[in-house]
Amino acid sequence: MLRRSKLNWLARLGFGFLALMLALAAEWQRSEFVTRLDEGLRDQFLVQLADSRPENRLTVVDINEEALQLEGPWPWPRARLADLAEILIAVYGVRSVGFDIVLPEPADAMGEARLLALATHAPLALAQIFDFTERDRAVLQGQATGGSAVVPGMADVPSVQAYGHIANHSGLFNARCVGNIGYRPDADGVLRHTPTHTRFGDRIYPSFAAALLACSDGLPAADGTRRPNQLTPPANGQGEWRVPYRFTPASYTVISAADVLRERAPRSLLAGRHVLLGSSALGLGDRVSTPLSPLSAGVMVHAASVSGLLDLAEGKLQAPWSGRVALVVWSTLSIVLALVGIAGLSAWGSVALLLGLAMGWLVLAFAGVARQAEWSVTAPLWAYACLLVGAVPYEWWQTQRQSSRLLATFSHYVAQPVLDEIVRLEMSHSLKPTLREVTVLIADMEGYTRTTSSLSLDEAANLTKDFLGCLTRPVLAWRGTLDKYSGDGLVAFWGAPLACPDQADRAVSAALDVMKEVVGFNQGRVLMGLPPVRVRIGIESGQALVGDLGTAFRSTYTAVGDCINFASRLEAAAKDFPSGLLIGPVSNSRLVQHQTVSLGLVSLRGTETTIEVFTLES
Repeated sequence: MLRRSKLNWLARLGFGFLALMLALAAEWQRSEFVTRLDEGLRDQFLVQLADSRPENRLTVVDINEEALQLEGPWPWPRARLADLAEILIAVYGVRSVGFDIVLPEPADAMGEARLLALATHAPLALAQIFDFTERDRAVLQGQATGGSAVVPGMADVPSVQAYGHIANHSGLFNARCVGNIGYRPDADGVLRHTPTHTRFGDRIYPSFAAALLACSDGLPAADGTRRPNQLTPPANGQGEWRVPYRFTPASYTVISAADVLRERAPRSLLAGRHVLLGSSALGLGDRVSTPLSPLSAGVMVHAASVSGLLDLAEGKLQAPWSGRVALVVWSTLSIVLALVGIAGLSAWGSVALLLGLAMGWLVLAFAGVARQAEWSVTAPLWAYACLLVGAVPYEWWQTQRQSSRLLATFSHYVAQPVLDEIVRLEMSHSLKPTLREVTVLIADMEGYTRTTSSLSLDEAANLTKDFLGCLTRPVLAWRGTLDKYSGDGLVAFWGAPLACPDQADRAVSAALDVMKEVVGFNQGRVLMGLPPVRVRIGIESGQALVGDLGTAFRSTYTAVGDCINFASRLEAAAKDFPSGLLIGPVSNSRLVQHQTVSLGLVSLRGTETTIEVFTLES
């Protein structure tokens, strides 16, 4: 026993070690499959965390379908874009304007001159797209600008290497504020990160959101405060910032560019705010997938980035929660707790424990996502899954082995359904006497004393054993509970300890199979020159007290009630009917699968009761 216990604990330790290694591997060596599940769960958390209150620091001016219809198809003349910027800055008094569009080719000269003047002297930020895919032929369009030369002190600045760009034409090279709007979506196509800085050649370029806010430096905010000169978001190991997506898309004020050009937009929705100019028009094709929306205008990603940087500057967005040590400690302690619990609980109890630990971790992971934690939110769940598919079945197998030994010991004395119920309920409550609806079958051999009077002791014993086998096999096959043997007969019932809605039909089906078994048994006896035997069966339903009944000296699982007495008297009365099977009125009323015929009224022996009895149609 001691050796078996040691082996069990070694097996549990093995499962625990495997589960912990799986959790750590999910964190430090994430496969694409694990990463997708991890980010998918994180996205669901973000949806729940997103703030639906209005974001009053930022407004999006949208070149939407309405604007294209009123102002003409894209591309618009540069003079119209300059009008937009001038109206926003001079008329509406916005804090800064960011053009989420790239102008790689020059157009109308007067409009170009106005745009350049605005980009040089006004808080107007332009955009350029860096390409982060290494190609056989690099994409090089326009002239990248706005970067800082890489000097020894900047060697450690987190950045993402770019291999090409689509930038504004050389006429806009002197623009004061230019930021990158290029990105690398995750493997599932969702945009969750943007580069904090982009490295191209010997220069480092800022993000579009950072360039926009830096462009407004020196200008007072709506509340009279001033923003810091540099806003650098925290970067992960790949030089990228996880976009906070703190606000729902509906939180952002979106105004049609046509309303701005015609100066009919409410001033309260623009004055003192940062403004992003982008497009939701389908024809312009600026569509991305985000954790909050499967199809969103690209400008909304930059809006989320600007909101995040403003939160960072105002102290509303704390540094990302590292928490890896907490993850390892949680995984280790929870796995130890799970192994101890699994060893002492039932299979379902073990599953409930693992589910409880998983829920506890999800609460902690939810808090981590709120703090922009980069560690895996699914790592411990892989450990719990390992225990669920390994340790729990192992412990269940061990329990089954113990149950098998119990069944092997007692199966000759107690009906199998009773044992199954005892094992399922862990030997509690199953034997407690309860009032149940049952259907009772009582069967025995007619004329047993006369038949065995001329037989030797061994011959009588063999006849009794073989005949009881004919009665018992159908009862157990139809999942009846074998109550007891009464010499040459048996008592069985359905409806306890296991509920049985079709108990009456099962009892009658068992009776039919008993009669078939006896027919086969008699054929063998006739071949040996022995007389056939006849079986009598009585079936009735009703309420009975079922459970472990007896005394401190001896008890047994049995049923007590009027229906047992009626079934016994029906069995005795069957000698007067050719079929040998009598069914009481209560059982007959509950039959669904079998057709019966009435045999009339019968007076039950030993009582003054007369009841109508039935048998099966021939």
